[in-house]
Amino acid sequence: MRKFIISSIVFLFFILVTTYAQLPPHPNGGGGPGGGQTPVGGGAPIGGSFLIMLSLATGYGVRKIYDFRKQAKEENQL
Repeated sequence: MRKFIISSIVFLFFILVTTYAQLPPHPNGGGGPGGGQTPVGGGAPIGGSFLIMLSLATGYGVRKIYDFRKQAKEENQL
């Protein structure tokens, strides 16, 4: 049991040491606000993708409701 505990501690120490990461870079590349660099959060718009994902999720939900009602109707007829 003692060997297991020691090997677990060594393994966890190894994982902690190797996964230590640096802080993320400043959003403006180190410059101050208004420095002409990319805005905080990047410059990619989310409007079109959000609407596409929302419509796909709505369609999926409608299809699941349709299948559920169809299955319940078939079970009631038997």
